[in-house]
Amino acid sequence: MTSDPEATPEEDVEVSEEPSTAPADSEQESGEQEPSEQESAGPTAEQQLVERTADLQRLQAEYVNYKRRVDRDREMIRSTAVASVLSSLLPVLDDIGRAEQHGELSGGFKAVADSLLQSVGAHGLERFGTDGDPFDPTVHEALMHGYSSEVDGPTADKILQVGYRIGERIVRPARVSVLEPGEPEPEADPELAPGAGIGSEATDPAGQPER
Repeated sequence: MTSDPEATPEEDVEVSEEPSTAPADSEQESGEQEPSEQESAGPTAEQQLVERTADLQRLQAEYVNYKRRVDRDREMIRSTAVASVLSSLLPVLDDIGRAEQHGELSGGFKAVADSLLQSVGAHGLERFGTDGDPFDPTVHEALMHGYSSEVDGPTADKILQVGYRIGERIVRPARVSVLEPGEPEPEADPELAPGAGIGSEATDPAGQPER
């Protein structure tokens, strides 16, 4: 039996083609595996940096808010304590004011009074209230009320007791007499008052009680 010389090259070609397909298949499989390996690797360094930066900014904002809240509470406690101490001194300040009005503030008493007024002023205590100020219910307490044609609106006609404040905080309102626009009410005649003469004895022209 003789072999066909033309068939040998064909068989060689077929044999040579089989090994060439194996590397192609392996390259295709490795190419398919690459995305899964990247997905399993987790977040990148850049993503981690963004997350850590956001966490740091959030913590910093929380700390700033906490510090502001603590400072605000501390200032509120301090101002409340100062107002409480100064409120206890108001009767003394009222006595000093009355002594000054009557010209009795002199000598050593005046020196002590001036020192006390300077000390309370250093803590922000201010006196307010002047005759003729517009009446303001947020800072005035009306103790008397009347009408007058000489005013254009509710007016603190007389300051009966001065008020005190610390900044915008009212420690004690000023006690005042208020006048509103209008005709003043006529004063009642004692002789025409109801009940006048009841229980009194009638007298004759000679001044003797009638029997």
